[in-house]
Amino acid sequence: MDYIKEPEKMLPVRYEADVFVAGGSCTGLFAAVRAARLGARVVLVERQNMLGGTATSGLVNVWHSLKDTDYKEQVIAGLTAEMTERLVKCGAAYVKDDPSVGICFDPNRLAFELDRLAAENRITVLFHTLCTGVLTDEENRICAAIIENKDGRSAVKAGFFIDATGDGDLAKYLKLPFYRNDYIQPPTPCFFLHGRTGNVDIGRLIKEHGSEFGLPDDFGWGGGVPGVPDTELRADFHIFGKQGDAAQELSYIEAEGRRKAYALVELLRKYTDVPASVCALSQSAGIRESVHFETEKQASGRELLHGERYADAVLNGTYRVDVHDQDGAVTFKYLNGDAVRIFGAAHEQTHWNWRDREGVTGEPAKFYQAPFEILVQRKYANFIAVGRMLHADREAFGALRVMVNLNQLGEAAGTAAYLCLDGNTPVSSLDGKRVRACLKKGGSAL
Repeated sequence: MDYIKEPEKMLPVRYEADVFVAGGSCTGLFAAVRAARLGARVVLVERQNMLGGTATSGLVNVWHSLKDTDYKEQVIAGLTAEMTERLVKCGAAYVKDDPSVGICFDPNRLAFELDRLAAENRITVLFHTLCTGVLTDEENRICAAIIENKDGRSAVKAGFFIDATGDGDLAKYLKLPFYRNDYIQPPTPCFFLHGRTGNVDIGRLIKEHGSEFGLPDDFGWGGGVPGVPDTELRADFHIFGKQGDAAQELSYIEAEGRRKAYALVELLRKYTDVPASVCALSQSAGIRESVHFETEKQASGRELLHGERYADAVLNGTYRVDVHDQDGAVTFKYLNGDAVRIFGAAHEQTHWNWRDREGVTGEPAKFYQAPFEILVQRKYANFIAVGRMLHADREAFGALRVMVNLNQLGEAAGTAAYLCLDGNTPVSSLDGKRVRACLKKGGSAL
């Protein structure tokens, strides 16, 4: 690679804050809100034109249930529950007892409500803004983030920094150790389809005729959009073999997702009576996985599936282990022992019981937990990376990477940021039980 030298220049400090958050997904925003409600001044930057990340820009309009696996007890609270109540109240969401779709919402209304949430908590939000670097001092503390937007290149000074970019952009600038799995769960670009397809077996059509339109026999799914008639989310295809944190490959993922959306419309128009059309394309593909940053503890699939409990738990979850493979199949494992591997567009299935295979006895857990330790790194006193870059084995990652779980980890990160600042404590020395207690006091843990 050839290099050129960028001339040195003085950067204006446009903002000063207690907490700086890079990434405005619900994970990042909820971190910002929790810190702000505790009294911190927060600046948040987001590269897209809206908050919400995959839930809004990605059009993935489903969250998993906030109840235990029996649907008898609510085990997840906090800002996900608060936002669900707001959406239900205005007719933009519905809630049901279902392992796949506990909450279904209109992503456009969610984006609007997230704007309101940020404003209510006096968070300074900058859209169309990238964090392009960080500055550190000789004591391994971050002192400023470098940002670029319509105002040019400038700096934000803060006392604590949260990386909620998904791909760990700030963590990469800091050269923290990371790894990639031997294969990366592939992304799914989504779109909204207009047209009544209730009587159409889209998966069977793709299996039988998809190759005519350059569509593989690939696992996918779809569903309605509350408040938007004759419109459904389509998530029918993966993009294989590309990394979502590499510029050229990410560009391919986005363009190929749009091609496949229109190819599906052409298939429906040819082989059905549905006057199908694309009515909305996602602004960002649903990236499932890229890199993972090492922390004090790696989340364990075995501990998760066995319902391990932690004194410093900052997350309760019920979403199953959900691993997307490179062959167009997906594997689900549930806490009660049920397991299924689903192949291709027609959803052909193989079932087994993982508890029986492993000789596990006793009552299965009704929900699982994750400890604060999975967010803690030791090198930088005032930094947390939170999101899908989490340190987890394949099975734990398959469950924890989904939005409701990452939302909770975001709230934990924002709470930890405040506690570190308030007590002048390095994040590596912060007692996770204090984080949990503060979350409970603020209504974000049960």
